[in-house]
Amino acid sequence: MLYMVGLGLADETDITVKGLNVVKKAHRVYLEAYTSILMVEKDRLEAYYERPIVVADREMVESNDEQILARADTEDVAFLVVGDPFGATTHTDLVLRARQLNIPTQVIHNASIMSAIGATGLQLYNFGQTVSMVFFTDTWKPSSFYDRVKENRQIGLHTLMLLDIKVKEQSEENLARGRKIYEPPRFMTAGQCAAQMLEIEDERGEGAYGYGSLAVAVARLGAPHQRMAAGTLKQITECDLGAPLHSLVLLGKAHDLEREYIRDFAIDKGMFDEAWVEQYTKKH
Repeated sequence: MLYMVGLGLADETDITVKGLNVVKKAHRVYLEAYTSILMVEKDRLEAYYERPIVVADREMVESNDEQILARADTEDVAFLVVGDPFGATTHTDLVLRARQLNIPTQVIHNASIMSAIGATGLQLYNFGQTVSMVFFTDTWKPSSFYDRVKENRQIGLHTLMLLDIKVKEQSEENLARGRKIYEPPRFMTAGQCAAQMLEIEDERGEGAYGYGSLAVAVARLGAPHQRMAAGTLKQITECDLGAPLHSLVLLGKAHDLEREYIRDFAIDKGMFDEAWVEQYTKKH
């Protein structure tokens, strides 16, 4: 059996009782470590789960999955995923490959950013399409996210932005030369995301949002030291929320209950109130 086990958002104790029981009995345990990360090291997980863990990088999961699926038709294999197992397309693909090999599968769900973002006080049924923001380079600045955000805003829905992480990535030169040399990990901040959003708005000029648009930045959601900051996109570009992982929510049409909740963590309550009146109270 291939078990897809969600780990939750923060640390080793977020695993469910059902998931922990599976991990303890599995013959092999893999930890997917490139679509997201926990806020603790692997040794903490191994100590709590009382099992050795193999870190599964992108190459193993997407190109060498036979190592994970080997003998899974006769023994139990646990594949651990930060958040919920179906938070990334990669994991759906692994289940499909297991099915093709007649390997039975079972999914054990857990909290993910998609549900826990409700901790901002923004109502989950008011969210539209979720979009990803990647690190821009000098020659590559994809703007496909902009169209999804614009569609959300046109019908008054909030947009959850999932921010890029770079773990065990190679430079273009090392990749071209076939050298297994990896760059240091990088994690996009909410401030970087806001700055890139404004760069694309300046470039396209279609009014999907602006410097004064309200948003909520989130860091380390689910951890005891999580932080949130509400303000304009311009304010968030200058906001330091500390260590990863970060997310950002661009507000759509918001309600007074949501305003009351997010105002508590406004960067500047006076400026927040002014922006709220401008965007949600004045008649245009």
